[in-house]
Amino acid sequence: MKNIHLLITITRREDGEAFVTYFNDHEVPVVYSSIAEGTTRMKTLSRLGLEKTGKTVHFAILPGSRTPTVLKGLTREMQIDLPDRGVALVVPLTSVGGAKTLQYFLNGATLEEVEGEAMESAYELIVAIVEAGNTDLVMDAAREGGAGGGTVLHTKGTAPAHAEKFFGMALAEEKEMIFIVTHVSKKKDIMRAIMDKAGVHTEAHALVFSLPVSATAGFRLFDADDENKE
Repeated sequence: MKNIHLLITITRREDGEAFVTYFNDHEVPVVYSSIAEGTTRMKTLSRLGLEKTGKTVHFAILPGSRTPTVLKGLTREMQIDLPDRGVALVVPLTSVGGAKTLQYFLNGATLEEVEGEAMESAYELIVAIVEAGNTDLVMDAAREGGAGGGTVLHTKGTAPAHAEKFFGMALAEEKEMIFIVTHVSKKKDIMRAIMDKAGVHTEAHALVFSLPVSATAGFRLFDADDENKE
């Protein structure tokens, strides 16, 4: 299957409903939302008298023919590239479980309507699944590898006993899933740093994988910062 995309937006929590309205107005009918947090160190927040940054993560599935328009709208209408406004990234999907499911996600679109030009991006999405309470340990390691920041979703594992078969240890059910968006050139260093400093041999027990990103929005300042560092 070509050009079916998972769109992920990470925004300020107070803007969550506004982004849902934007999606509805642009005929993106199925949007899943999750409460999340930024990964600024707790010590830094305490020193500044600030609370941990609240985020909302939205997930939606788009046909390739409409993805560029939705991304442009996120920049022009929602101003997602302003400082601290948010980011959007697109992950390609390889299959969908049946024609009915596809039509449900895509508001009745047919396979012919799904087609669009393939997109390429210089980014990857790193996902780390860690024991609850170990986000700072993982992000400290990730930053040593070149990461800027991340977003945390609180989740629950469903097979903690299964882990003993592979790791020889019991894992807790409560998990934190960390999303880190990075340039492709930094992916290996970041993943290696997490595995070395917060991997399965540590209290974090981090499981790490990455996904290709085919398009982005809201990364203008991210790119500018990287150019200044060079």
